[in-house]
Amino acid sequence: MISVAKNLICRFLVVALMMLPFQQAQAGMIGTDQLVSAATVQTDRNTVLNLLSRSNTVSELQALGVDPQAARDRVAAMTDEEIHTLAGKINAVPAGGDGGIVLLILVVFFIWYFAFRK
Repeated sequence: MISVAKNLICRFLVVALMMLPFQQAQAGMIGTDQLVSAATVQTDRNTVLNLLSRSNTVSELQALGVDPQAARDRVAAMTDEEIHTLAGKINAVPAGGDGGIVLLILVVFFIWYFAFRK
């Protein structure tokens, strides 16, 4: 009698377990473009911040009445798209000559534009 009850309970549990849905885990691959875009954004942000940490840039910002720390804070608040645009312009400026002044004017303009456009 006890073995019949055990046998009935075991069969009931087997059927119950078979009817339970199993959770299916979905794993997705991270695309190369996602990985590269994250690295590119950080590289662009470093490019702009390195420009702002140069001594000649800091002196020019102070001469124009812009606090260098405020400029770095504004760069940190920029979106990835804005940083990419600004870094592209920084990389497009020719090295040497008057490129530093043009670059500084571009950086100050973009900081001013993105800070006061709201």
